[in-house]
Amino acid sequence: MCGISGGTRFNSYEALNSKTLFKMLDSIRYRGPDECGMYQAKEALLGSVRLSIIDIKSGQQPLSNQKGDIWIAYNGEVFNYVELREELINKGYTFKTHSDTEVIVLLYEEYGIDFLKKLNGQFAISIWDKRKKELILARDRMGIRPLFYTMHNNELLYASEIKAFLQHPDINLKLSAKSLSQIFTFWTTISPDTAFENVFQLPPGSYMIYSKNKFEIKSYWNLEFAAENQYNNISFEEAVEEFEHILKDSVKIRLRADVPVAAYLSGGLDSTVSTSLIREVVPNMLQTFSIGFEDADYDESYYQDLASGYFGTKHTGFKIKNEEIAELFPEVVWHSEMPLLRTSPVPMYALSRKVREKNIKVVITGEGADELLGGYNIFKEAKIRHFWAREPKSKLRPLLLKKLYPYIPQIQNASAQTLRFFFAYKLGETNSPVYSHLLRWNNGNHIKKYFSDDLVQNLNGYTPVNELIDKINGKFDNYDYLGKAQWLEMSIFMSGYLLSSQGDRMGMANSIEGRYPFLDHRLIEFCSKINPEYKLHGLNEKYLMKKMAEKRIPDEILKRSKQAYRAPIQNSFLTKQASVYMNEVFDEKKLKENGLFNPGLSKKLLDKFKSGEKTSEVDNMALTAIISTTILKDLFENKKGKIKTNDLGECRLINDI
Repeated sequence: MCGISGGTRFNSYEALNSKTLFKMLDSIRYRGPDECGMYQAKEALLGSVRLSIIDIKSGQQPLSNQKGDIWIAYNGEVFNYVELREELINKGYTFKTHSDTEVIVLLYEEYGIDFLKKLNGQFAISIWDKRKKELILARDRMGIRPLFYTMHNNELLYASEIKAFLQHPDINLKLSAKSLSQIFTFWTTISPDTAFENVFQLPPGSYMIYSKNKFEIKSYWNLEFAAENQYNNISFEEAVEEFEHILKDSVKIRLRADVPVAAYLSGGLDSTVSTSLIREVVPNMLQTFSIGFEDADYDESYYQDLASGYFGTKHTGFKIKNEEIAELFPEVVWHSEMPLLRTSPVPMYALSRKVREKNIKVVITGEGADELLGGYNIFKEAKIRHFWAREPKSKLRPLLLKKLYPYIPQIQNASAQTLRFFFAYKLGETNSPVYSHLLRWNNGNHIKKYFSDDLVQNLNGYTPVNELIDKINGKFDNYDYLGKAQWLEMSIFMSGYLLSSQGDRMGMANSIEGRYPFLDHRLIEFCSKINPEYKLHGLNEKYLMKKMAEKRIPDEILKRSKQAYRAPIQNSFLTKQASVYMNEVFDEKKLKENGLFNPGLSKKLLDKFKSGEKTSEVDNMALTAIISTTILKDLFENKKGKIKTNDLGECRLINDI
């Protein structure tokens, strides 16, 4: 795993030089604290800071092919590099290292841009092709690894993280009003937008080719679901068998490393299943890590201990206090590089820090299973709302929603009329391609009421949901209700938020690489084509995997109700640790100067929390949004606080001018 940065300089030597590139790499050195390397040609520079995991001795980057006319700097892992290496050897290629990096550059030499279709992994790749004078950027299918770019004086700059651009003397960042509206709706932006104006992300499953006369971005892979009633024609038993076969192999190849590999163990079904498969592949002592909460409403320590005891792992579990969540929040915003509506990334940051303290660099984690197999309540809500919409006046059908939230007393005690008030938003619009998410996204409208008048005027009636529907442009009209919901969840929320703010960023902030067996593209393609009843059977989520997991994991975990991962908000931001920045964030003068939020309404929201008055989920999201956006503006736009460089020591420079 690494951090990469670089760019082109077809028109000017001043736009990017080795000194500037060094500073850009230095700003993300935590992504790769082991080594630093730069390649400098007349028209381009590539740079890498390396977290050495495979071929520690000879896998330094940037690296070239034998002829020295193709150079690569890349962030990630290609898990099937062993098989691809053999394929290339059979074609007559020789290798000077045992790294997956060299496999990639030789694959490109052999197959051109089609090499991407052969990779099974998580990656952000930069390649300089001297022969064609082209810079190639590419990103893995699901966007597990980040890759950003911006333009300056007709030159392209790219980096693993946006903060690297702050080291360029001529680049200033500004929050985008349009992006804020998207984030407060979807929790993330619509690719390729980021939180900042004129800074973009390369979309998942895409590549870019940039030269003096060419700038093109194309997809090499797309997430697609089977059309309704055109599912893979296999029985449920066959589906369970095939799912198990692919998942086992996915786990096996993700254990490839020249350093120890550990696992996160949350106490839920997904991480417990992946841990069980790791033990089947590697029966020796496995290290597992988990985090709990001092706040009992969020804590799953009991199930974490149950799982670790069942598998006999060497387990490290600890609990995070509300005060620690408050204290770490600004640091987490710095690494997330976008406004947050939840405090959930903070415990993940603390967990990866604990893993690093134990000298572990790689962890297996269970993200992706909920999206693949209908695990979230949003999928069940869509199913119930579709059923309810057939008889919208029914007093019984809305009561089904109680089955989804056994841990929320307000819902358990609610009448049908109360449930209608909360869940009937646009109930009859079942033909909408985004029907499953309309209810969740409507929360954003309640948060946006805190926007300042200037920001509202700047948005000029812009509606993110309408833009998304336009981009979808009927592409999945033939999907069933679950396929549509899964596409939205995987393409927007998972890629833009879950794998970023709770995944890559929180791990790499502490030099930890996360690996995701459930996000193997073979498993995604298989699950997207099977009968939806195999995934969401009635209201029984992840049905197929539960059948596979029988007698493999503790029954108490297998049969427990789904509990969403959450972290305290109100109880964290009302601690003394938060008061240091809370007083500044909600200072009336500060709010006016920033011009993002209405000072009066923002102060009224804070007073509501301080008074002990009952607050809603939307209130908590709004509070978090105001705090995180203000911190982000200070750090990236006003350049106050966190921006600094460190002493990288020596950085190997390959001069090819």
